[in-house]
Amino acid sequence: MSLYELERDGEIQELIRVLRESDNERVRTRAAELLGNFETHDDRRDAVNALVQAAQGDSSAVTAAAIDSLDELGEGAIEQLIGEMAGVELDGDAADWVTAKAFVQALSADVPELRMAAANGLGRLGQADTVPQLAERFDDADPRVRARAARSAGKIGDSRATGPLESLLTDPKGAVRREAAEALGNVGNRQALQALLPMYEDDDERVRRIAVGAFGNFENGRPVDYLVEALSDESAAVRRTAVYSLIELLSNVPTEQSHDIRDTVVEKLSNTDDRSVVVPLAEILEESTQAAQRRNTAWLLGRVTSDQERDRVIDGLVEALSDDDQMLRQFAATSLAELGGPDNMVERRLLPVVQDATIDPQIRGQAIFTLGKVGGERSRKALDTLIDDTEHDVVRKKAFSAISKLGGRG
Repeated sequence: MSLYELERDGEIQELIRVLRESDNERVRTRAAELLGNFETHDDRRDAVNALVQAAQGDSSAVTAAAIDSLDELGEGAIEQLIGEMAGVELDGDAADWVTAKAFVQALSADVPELRMAAANGLGRLGQADTVPQLAERFDDADPRVRARAARSAGKIGDSRATGPLESLLTDPKGAVRREAAEALGNVGNRQALQALLPMYEDDDERVRRIAVGAFGNFENGRPVDYLVEALSDESAAVRRTAVYSLIELLSNVPTEQSHDIRDTVVEKLSNTDDRSVVVPLAEILEESTQAAQRRNTAWLLGRVTSDQERDRVIDGLVEALSDDDQMLRQFAATSLAELGGPDNMVERRLLPVVQDATIDPQIRGQAIFTLGKVGGERSRKALDTLIDDTEHDVVRKKAFSAISKLGGRG
């Protein structure tokens, strides 16, 4: 049977035999790789033991594959290898500091795959005191080790990693810059975020996307200009991320700043391609479960939407009138008023809501408010009738207010 067939049929014991007995290094390497795919197999323990043995006594290629597979298997597999190398028992009862000490020791191993695995393990443990040791690996000769060490430092999130991570933003390897950028976003302090601002122009698309994604963590308007620039990025993924970050930024800044930042955002967005902005905004309104995001999105849509996506936006805003969040309903109503135009699209979508007595009076009231802003003669007549027919005071009061703006009762 081929190695593929052995993996497909779950023949762990046979794969172990190949790993231990084959004379072909490539075959042993492939067997070691495949054994990492059996995390929940009944013979997992045997696979771990075989991989630990191979990682310590085979060629460099097999050793590397065995270490990667132990890391993939999780649940103490790589700990068993590092424990044997360090001469300590790293079972499930070992204290975290004992395990962390063994991993730190393995950071200096000759085999880069073992240094990578040790860095991964430290990230899982989350011991802040190991950040300086991880930072020492930021100048490792192997870019894979630098990338893994940066990732783990980001998982730990200790501020001591900020300066060393910043130095990796100029690494020649895109993968290292990506991990450093994401790690700085996870650390999230002022210095870390500030370091990311220039990365919106990085040559690597994924670096730009990660950096732009972190801009939403700011609590001030500093990244607005950078995010607007990113809306013109050649990558659709970067442009989409920039829109999401703009909304997240508006949700994060203090209330007293958010109004000024909103105005700045609207001014900047007015000079960008409509579709690249409005489609992600419409998706946030339709799909997000975070109230602050949806409120800011509803507000922005009334001020940046042009004809190309207008129908979809109006549908989304009308749907938002039925939301449980009162502030979202208010923002949706004011944005619908902003979108009202000579085609009477908003009026046509709102009249059925206003005239449906089964709809919540508060929702109908928001729709009536909007009709008072954008409605025509048809709305005036409908509201005139509604005043006499409705049993709800809130609906009647809103109708009186709206109809007065449309020329009064007939």
